[in-house]
Amino acid sequence: MSPVTVSKGRTPSPNAQESFTQMADKDLESIGRHCQFEYCHQLDFLPFRCESCRGTFCLDHRTETAHRCPKAGEWARRRNGNQNTSTASLPTQKPTIYNSDQCAHLDCKTLINTLKDPGVRCPNCNRQYCLRHRLREEHECAKIAPLGARAGNQGPSNAETIRSMFARVRTWGKDKGQALAPKPKANSAAARISELNALKKAAKGDASVPADKRLYLHVVGTADAQAQKAEPPSGDFWFDSRWKVGRVLDDAARRLRIENVNNRAGEEERLRIFHVDSGEFLEFSETIGGGKVKQGHTIVLLRGAGVILGKS
Repeated sequence: MSPVTVSKGRTPSPNAQESFTQMADKDLESIGRHCQFEYCHQLDFLPFRCESCRGTFCLDHRTETAHRCPKAGEWARRRNGNQNTSTASLPTQKPTIYNSDQCAHLDCKTLINTLKDPGVRCPNCNRQYCLRHRLREEHECAKIAPLGARAGNQGPSNAETIRSMFARVRTWGKDKGQALAPKPKANSAAARISELNALKKAAKGDASVPADKRLYLHVVGTADAQAQKAEPPSGDFWFDSRWKVGRVLDDAARRLRIENVNNRAGEEERLRIFHVDSGEFLEFSETIGGGKVKQGHTIVLLRGAGVILGKS
C-alpha cells in the first residue's frame, strides 16, 4: 500500500512566484490524490497542482525540477505575458513590506520576489530567502524547524496542543520546577531597576525604534506540535511602545523563528499574545504601550488560543 501523507501548511492560495499551488478541498476526492510522479504514486490528502503541466503531486515532488515537468517554465512564461500586458496600462508599484515578501532570515530586511530581488525557496526549511541568504549555511538551516509536517512526524492534535500550552500558562508560577516558570519579583525598587537594566543589555530589537519609545519585554514562544517535550523558544526583546499588538506579534514570531500564519489560517493555527502579568490575552488592535504592559513584563505567544476564547 502506498504511504499516506498530509501536507500541513497554509490555506490554498495562488502565488505568482511559485510554479505550484496547493489544491483546494473542493478539488479533492474523499481520499485525496496520488502523486503522479512515475516513481512515487503516494497518497497525499493535500496535494499540489503544477501550474505548468497541471499534474497533481505530493509535497516532495511539487516543484518542476522534482517531478521533471515536461512543460517546465510554462507558468512563468504565462505570468510574464500577463505582466507585460498589464504593466503597459498600470504604473509600477514601489515594493513595500505591505505588498512584498521579506527575506526569512532573522536579521535581513530585504524585500524579495520583486524585479530587483528575486526570492529563493530553501527546499529543506521551506522558507524564502534573498540571494544573499539562499544557501543553507547562510541562514543556519540546520537550526530551523521546516515549515509543514508529514503525517508520520505529527505530534499531538491541535486541540491537545492548545490545552497543553494554555494549561502551562494558567498554572504559571504555581510549580517553580516548570521550565517556563517566571522569575520571582524583586523585593525592592533597586532590585527591579537592576533587573530591568540587565534586560535592556540582553534585549534585541529593531534598531530604528527610538530609545525613549522602546518597551523591553521577556517573550516566550509556543512549542511546535512535533516538539512538545522540547523547551519553547524564548528571548528578551524591545518593541516600539506605539506599535499595535498585532505588529508586536509579527516581530516577536519572526525573531523567535516561529511559523506565523495569522494572515491566512483559522483560529486553530493563529498566534495570540498572552500577558502573564495581568493574566489576560491582548487584542491585536491594542497599543502595546497603552498602559497594561509595563517594562520588564512577560508575554507568551500561544497558537490556537482563539479557539478557547471563542474567536472566529
